[in-house]
Amino acid sequence: MAQPVDEDVMRVWALLFEIVLDGEKRLASHFAMHNLTTPQFYVLKTLVEHGGECSIGQIARIHGLTSATMTGLVKRLESQTPPLVLRQPDDTDRRSVRVILTEAGQELFAGVQTSLLEYVRALFDMLSADERHTIIDYLSRYVDLVVRGMPMTDNAN
Repeated sequence: MAQPVDEDVMRVWALLFEIVLDGEKRLASHFAMHNLTTPQFYVLKTLVEHGGECSIGQIARIHGLTSATMTGLVKRLESQTPPLVLRQPDDTDRRSVRVILTEAGQELFAGVQTSLLEYVRALFDMLSADERHTIIDYLSRYVDLVVRGMPMTDNAN
């Protein structure tokens, strides 16, 4: 017979899986409306968070991708009209390439970010202040416990 904690574990796992899958679908659909893929949006977000400039290697490490994969993502962003990023050789490391966020990239990111926040606002408008604070409190607790408190395991070996 399953213990109550085991039942809770299975329920939480099912809910988290449903939330993640739904969130991925909603984000991908939203980004597609702006002619972006989810990974492309995350590259733009990373550039914004780093003052508009990073090396390809740094962006790849942040997202757990290879430099070759990141180079392909960056090339697609650079090939858009107008270009959302530019690539430049690094002045201090000739083997490294810097990715520079263009004004068009900054404007697109800001527009997508604004529309995402409007989506969350519409959701939060359906909730009471207590419900919103409860959700925020539980999500904050999850982040503290799981994201910050439990190291990820690598079972790829």
